[in-house]
Amino acid sequence: MAYVLGFFAADGYITVNKRGGQFWCIQITDKGLLEKIRKVIGSEHKISKRPVYGDNKNIYRLQIGSIEMCEDLRKLGFRERKTKNMAIPNIPSIFFSDFVRGYFDGDGNVWVGYVHKERKNKLLAIRTVFTSCSGNFLRRLKNNLEARDIFKGVFRKGNGNYYRLTYSIYSSLKLYDFMYNHVIVKSLFLERKKKVFDNFIRMRL
Repeated sequence: MAYVLGFFAADGYITVNKRGGQFWCIQITDKGLLEKIRKVIGSEHKISKRPVYGDNKNIYRLQIGSIEMCEDLRKLGFRERKTKNMAIPNIPSIFFSDFVRGYFDGDGNVWVGYVHKERKNKLLAIRTVFTSCSGNFLRRLKNNLEARDIFKGVFRKGNGNYYRLTYSIYSSLKLYDFMYNHVIVKSLFLERKKKVFDNFIRMRL
């Protein structure tokens, strides 16, 4: 569930309708991952689909009506307008890597390429980035990762209404190990993002 909570922090929201019904939702383009999330939480709710206009992709949504679950999410620091006011939930340390991986799969990205191309020996590099509209959330994430010996995260405000937390080569490899090798639920991850790490490691051999 820690992975699901991390993913919800990135790509989920709580909504209340006019009748007082409360729902929590996750909306993403990867149907396969959403099906895995639905299975983990023991849900049989339908996954809806709608096209993304101007793109060839579809977006998929899992919406679950539960006042109790929405209240639990609020107690963990997630509100209806959570974008700028998120908190790092107080979860047991053993599950924190799952939470980070979930958030990374929702609002993170990883890039591999060559830098210093003008030099004789260009450098194969990797960068891992977490993005959020909540600067406090990323600062606390950075502090929590430093407590687990993952240092040198660079926190910056972006050009828009968002913030970034960036890790370069050595720290990215430590993040890879933390997110994929020290976890409870190993089956929950976005394959395309993990593959970028795996390819970088192979390219360095």
